Amino acid sequence: MDSGSPRQVIITLACPSTTGIVAAVSTCLSERGWNIIESAQFVDRDRQRFFMRLSCETEAGEGNAGGLRQAFEPIAARFAMEWNVWNPAEKPRLLIMVSRFGHCLNDLLYRYSIGALPVEIVGIASNHRDFEAFTAGHGLPFHYLPVTRDTKAEQEGRLLELVEAERVDLVVLARYMQVWSDDLCRRLAGRAINIHHSFLPSFKGAKPYHQAHRRGVKLIGATAHYVTPDLDEGPIIEQDLSRVSHAMSAEDYTAIGRDIESVVLARAVKLHVERRVFINGDCTVVFG
Repeated sequence: MDSGSPRQVIITLACPSTTGIVAAVSTCLSERGWNIIESAQFVDRDRQRFFMRLSCETEAGEGNAGGLRQAFEPIAARFAMEWNVWNPAEKPRLLIMVSRFGHCLNDLLYRYSIGALPVEIVGIASNHRDFEAFTAGHGLPFHYLPVTRDTKAEQEGRLLELVEAERVDLVVLARYMQVWSDDLCRRLAGRAINIHHSFLPSFKGAKPYHQAHRRGVKLIGATAHYVTPDLDEGPIIEQDLSRVSHAMSAEDYTAIGRDIESVVLARAVKLHVERRVFINGDCTVVFG
């Protein structure tokens, strides 16, 4: 949260589950003139871990947000919280990466253009030039980052420089068809989201929808998840599916799959930037 004094804040916290957490948090907010307008909480009983997201507003004067953070610190220490106070007026800065399939990119840019995605897109990066003119048409910078097996480390270094220079909060892999190194995955842990079809591990490689069509698959889905060194196995944020039938062609499967991928990725990005996703070991807690 910046040094200003927002009249609305989002508070996120996670800590060991115990009694008194909600009472302590709500009392702290009430005593300092903050009204809770949205609240969600969850206890993971297997891990004995508590998660909470609060949206709050105030009519108090300048400096109230800074005072809230200061007042919250003893509570956070008491319950061993991982926590933060966010200003929802500050839009997270996104870098979108794409290769040669543009359906997810097009969907994200449309939502961005109509204000449906509360972010600031700082640019598009790609290992191909296919969408350079398309990006320019949206008035966004295009960063060409070609890569080969021999130049992979150099290209990833350039990507990290771009992330730092543009103060990127989230990297979105909108069908970016390159596998990141373990080091890059770790350095952007919790700050990179990927999308893929949900056939894995059954139909790997080229044309997965055509493979699914040949096998008579009846459900097509997509998964959006955080990027980790375990390829396509990061904590899942969002998923969806659609029923298909023998009467459809492989091209129909592909079209339906691309639609689902676009929607699922957009949902995942929105959930993340609204601070609704908590990474919980190998999975997530998502407050919709």
